[in-house]
Amino acid sequence: MYRAARFVSASLPLLLFVGLFAGPAPVSAQNGDGTKTLSLDMYMDWERVSNPQISPDGRHVVYTRGWIDQINDRWESTLYIMNADGTRKRELIEGSGAIWSPDGTRIAYTASGEPEGSQIFVRWMDAEGARTQITRVEHSPGSLRWSPDGTHIAFTMLVEDEESWPIDLPSRPDGAKWTEGPKIVTRMDYRQDRRGYVDQGHSHVFVVPADGGTPRQLTDGMWNHGNPQWSPDGSEIYFSSLREEDSEYNWRESEIYAVDVASGAIRQLTTRHGPDGGAYPSPDGSLIAYAGQDWNDDTYRNSHLYVMNPDGSGVRQISGDFDRGLRGSPQLMWAPDGSGVYFNVNREGTRHLHFASVDGGVTQVTTGNHLLSLSSFTEDGDAVGTLTTPHGPGDVVSFDLDDGGNLMPLTDVNADVLAGVTLGEVEEIWYKSVNDWDIQGWIVKPPDFDPSRKYPLILSIHGGPHGMYNTGFNFGWQEHAANGYVVVYTNPRGSSGYGTDFGNAIKNAYPSQDFDDLMAGVDEVVARGYIDEDNMFVYGCSGGGVLTSWVVGHTDRFRAASANCPVTNWLSFVGTTDGPGWYRNFEHFPWDDPSEHLRRSPLMYVGNVTTPTMLMTGEMDLRTPMPQTEEYYQALKMERVPTAMIRFRNEWHGTSSTPSNFLRTQLFLRTWFERFGTHDDGDTRAVSDDQSS
Repeated sequence: MYRAARFVSASLPLLLFVGLFAGPAPVSAQNGDGTKTLSLDMYMDWERVSNPQISPDGRHVVYTRGWIDQINDRWESTLYIMNADGTRKRELIEGSGAIWSPDGTRIAYTASGEPEGSQIFVRWMDAEGARTQITRVEHSPGSLRWSPDGTHIAFTMLVEDEESWPIDLPSRPDGAKWTEGPKIVTRMDYRQDRRGYVDQGHSHVFVVPADGGTPRQLTDGMWNHGNPQWSPDGSEIYFSSLREEDSEYNWRESEIYAVDVASGAIRQLTTRHGPDGGAYPSPDGSLIAYAGQDWNDDTYRNSHLYVMNPDGSGVRQISGDFDRGLRGSPQLMWAPDGSGVYFNVNREGTRHLHFASVDGGVTQVTTGNHLLSLSSFTEDGDAVGTLTTPHGPGDVVSFDLDDGGNLMPLTDVNADVLAGVTLGEVEEIWYKSVNDWDIQGWIVKPPDFDPSRKYPLILSIHGGPHGMYNTGFNFGWQEHAANGYVVVYTNPRGSSGYGTDFGNAIKNAYPSQDFDDLMAGVDEVVARGYIDEDNMFVYGCSGGGVLTSWVVGHTDRFRAASANCPVTNWLSFVGTTDGPGWYRNFEHFPWDDPSEHLRRSPLMYVGNVTTPTMLMTGEMDLRTPMPQTEEYYQALKMERVPTAMIRFRNEWHGTSSTPSNFLRTQLFLRTWFERFGTHDDGDTRAVSDDQSS
């Protein structure tokens, strides 16, 4: 098999690592009745699929297959190809993000190249399979788009700004080793999680000949430009930006522009107060579809879909009163006949394909208890996308746009890993919370679940806070369930997927009644009679870390908690996170009135905490920086609450992007919970404060 041949020599060190925490790692976990269940070591053989692209003639599908390089402890990507019916799957070439040329003779993709970093390549899809590296640029290109005639490729790339601080130091003595010069920061938004400093330049639109050559920069100025889309005649490229003076101070503002490919002349198409972006021209070029909304200060609001003429006139809304899953600039895909656009929508824990007619109105194309993401389709309506279900990891599927209920699986990349494995049942629940609101959640039960027994409970809280737990497969929760836990996860108010009012319910009130929604969910599960109330645990990362640290300051019902990558002090957070937008989530700036920032900070309630609370955060985290964890850790120590601070190396925001760190996250969580849980005889496993740190 592909993985065995490539990785068999890499298995031993990581299996030994797992053994340090949990005893010798089994080939597969076994329940008392001999049932084979999910085990943590299986994760190192896990695979992912993404970005399936069907050829224009509908005969082949190219997709990205991700796998874990166990030697270097990282995810890698390889391009695969198969027939449109799923037969003849084979590895094509190293790289990712492939897109077909309009005539189907070539694919463009990105891969490591010369002189360094990611570069654009083009591969001919004939028997010879020749490939050409067509860029040799200093910064990684992105957002690749073929020109309609297949002669050029548009892309975006960072262009460094000119140095504006001409400081001439005196000559240094021969052999002197002086300290490197300082990093000079002048921009408001100067760093981003998982990227680091981003203020050395701005993103611009380029075109390059598809057979290689010198990229030509089409946009200019001290602004960022994104999401380039060619006009059908190839004369212009549409993009999103805000080309205005002091644009960094214009919160939630963006406009749509067009640049003439030949002359570089730029014209502005939208002008309203509010964000507009993601311009997608119709097949005949007569209309441009895009998403936007009037300016507002809500913390959550879904966008609307619009169409306009190519000169920016004739704007009209086509999404009607549709109010689900249209945040930001969603990808819009025009029907071949120009009758409307297809788009993916998150709603009530699922993801489905929808269609907005140019005449107005939105219809749902697909149904089912799953996450479906359309990626591409042919002019005949043959579509491909990815699908995941509660018991099915993500795979490539195909379907006809006229028959969204008939989904045909094309891949099953984790069938070998899950062969013979019994997974935990996933049950959907709805329950009532404060103000008579309906809240959705799910329960994952152990594979050998017996309703007459009592099980420990883990409450998992999502981040965002405008995120959405869903019906997709989750390895971590299934692995906890395989170790005898009932896992509960819900979408409290503030979550996306339930409309603007639901998402905006925590405006200037986060945390607040979302806490009540979480506790009502726990009550709902406890009432079913199979939960050991003396062994209930809670954790979450990011927004989930915020709420976890809020939970332990407002209730002692949980035996132990883990607040991962949390915000604990809004006063110190808003000016140190990776972007100034969080200032806008409060009624006043903290220097004008700090009371709200303090009132909503979990740190202010640390004196109430009696629950043993661990903290886990990546040391490179720029979204919820490490000092947020350190503040709460020191406060817990001062209050003599059992705690531990786990500082993950090689992690930005979150603790699981590195494969071995995913294993550690799972193991640290259960080790902490088991340390403070109770034995069957009721004795606690808690250790002293000194031991816990």
